[in-house]
Amino acid sequence: MRFAVLPDREALDREAAALVWEAVGARPDLLICLASGETPTGTYALLAGAPERLASARFIQLDEWAGLGADDPASCAAYLERTVRGPLAVPAKRWIGFRGAAPDSAAECRRIEEALRAAGPIDLCILGLGRNGHLALNEPAASFDPFCHVATLAEQSRAHPMLAGTAGPVRQGLTLGLGDILRARRILLLVAGPAKREPLARLAAGRVTPQLPASFLWLHGNATCLCDAAAAAGARLEGAGP
Repeated sequence: MRFAVLPDREALDREAAALVWEAVGARPDLLICLASGETPTGTYALLAGAPERLASARFIQLDEWAGLGADDPASCAAYLERTVRGPLAVPAKRWIGFRGAAPDSAAECRRIEEALRAAGPIDLCILGLGRNGHLALNEPAASFDPFCHVATLAEQSRAHPMLAGTAGPVRQGLTLGLGDILRARRILLLVAGPAKREPLARLAAGRVTPQLPASFLWLHGNATCLCDAAAAAGARLEGAGP
């Protein structure tokens, strides 16, 4: 895994967007996996500013909060609608998204897995790093389901800022598995802010452990971690540079 430390969030956003555009230039119809949350928002804003460059790209949603429909502002679907799908006017034929309020979550995961197998593999997977080291909604655990599945959320994930103000507790998520993620041709991990210092330092140590799901990225042959200086402070990042 390669690390690059950028001076601030804006520089991280610009570098991430440049890498996406580079990938699109090589393959206009590539399949991009999209994380949700605060970290990739600036990158998505830059991508939305040049919709013509992503006119043929295809997209798949990384994960979703179980029980939240696309009309719920706290859902990952609503977030991606605001930041990516709406601004880029992505039609249904180029979009694979979870239905968080589906009555059968397991069946919904099977639907997404089948859609991914038909459209994939993922060409570029954009990820964030959870405060407890989770990747997508693959939480620290003794073992993992490798493919799309219903995940039980860790306490820290249940307190995610996206879920503030939801009507009731969200205890499960629908997520691509680590097997799906590691099959991606290229992985781009975005890490920003002082709240991510501890998990980034653990990741940089290079030990692969199920207690730090993001550490499995060390097993991938083409993974890049972009982090800002606030997140990287105190971490020993192998091969890091501007």
